[in-house]
Amino acid sequence: MPSPTAQRLNTHFIMDREDRKRNKNIGKNFMCRLQCMFSHTSSSERLSLEDTQQWSQSLERLLESKYGLATFRNFLKSEYSDENIEFWLTCEDYKKIKSSFRMSSRAKKIYEQFIKAESPKEINIDYHTREQIKRSVKTPTMHCFNDAQKIVYGLMERDSYPRFLRSDVYRTLLENLAAADATKG
Repeated sequence: MPSPTAQRLNTHFIMDREDRKRNKNIGKNFMCRLQCMFSHTSSSERLSLEDTQQWSQSLERLLESKYGLATFRNFLKSEYSDENIEFWLTCEDYKKIKSSFRMSSRAKKIYEQFIKAESPKEINIDYHTREQIKRSVKTPTMHCFNDAQKIVYGLMERDSYPRFLRSDVYRTLLENLAAADATKG
């Protein structure tokens, strides 16, 4: 009978193998979803290889593209790490609110969902920023989440975005578009 340590190592090895299989299947499923999502657009709006290659120039370029944003969001969801992009997008929508009543209501929801400690989609920000937002939500302005949004953008730029560019999802998308271009040419 194997020692307890050997049993734990074997269990760990099996779990790693299962995780790799699951990730490979997630990548295949994700590509199917992307193909379905992109196949319903007109030819002038279709995703091109050139557009997709431009996503690698900057996070800003990626987020400016409706397909880039959708692909990045789906990638982050597949990794169970979509709270930063969801917060950033929610803040972008929040800044467009004109009504002070709606702004107050929405600010409280954003605080409860993303800022408050132990919230469902808690973002990774420092204590000082969290406390500053807690105070500003009492009388919210259009800019009360700006500091947190900058922090989250920086986190995505340094962590999620490079991971996305190295991902099978992005690489496979580039390969598929390059292959499609080659067959047209």
